[in-house]
Amino acid sequence: MSHSKARSQSTILTNRRQFVTRAAALCGFLGSATSLPVLGATSSPTRSLRFVHTHTGETLTAPYFDGGVYSDSCLIKVNSLLRDFRTGESHQIDPSLLDILYDLQTLANHDAPFEVISGYRSPKTNAMLHTHSSGVAEHSQHLLGKAIDVRLSGYSTRVLSAHARSLSRGGVGFYASSDFVHVDTGNVRFW
Repeated sequence: MSHSKARSQSTILTNRRQFVTRAAALCGFLGSATSLPVLGATSSPTRSLRFVHTHTGETLTAPYFDGGVYSDSCLIKVNSLLRDFRTGESHQIDPSLLDILYDLQTLANHDAPFEVISGYRSPKTNAMLHTHSSGVAEHSQHLLGKAIDVRLSGYSTRVLSAHARSLSRGGVGFYASSDFVHVDTGNVRFW
């Protein structure tokens, strides 16, 4: 091996070591920095949301997570509020969906209730909506209790949808003409 080639490889190794050393130091700093914002659902010992259902007028303050566990009694109330308002059928709502909403509210720094347009949808309701609108998926996450259509009272839905996209934790749809945001716990995708 030539002297210049050996020196070039030595420089590359030195640069890699410096990069790794600096990256490790930065990671250590970031891990110990207490002033950096951390999203709520991953760090908060208690999580609560407020809802108002736009079709039924029902309201709910939902302290759904406390002391490291989800509150079964509160989740039952959430399931009831987010039922298919057309048929009355309810379904278990994915608690991860509530965590996404909690993190959205934290990002928005806006303590207002979520206005619910649609939570769980029964197969009958989803089929009916699908025949009337190309915007309703035939195999919607709403059918599984893994989707919600909301707006945050007094907050831009356009900005809320941007926050939801930044989380990259499921599907996000922005419906400007209807003024709501769809979020779900399915695959990451945007529309």
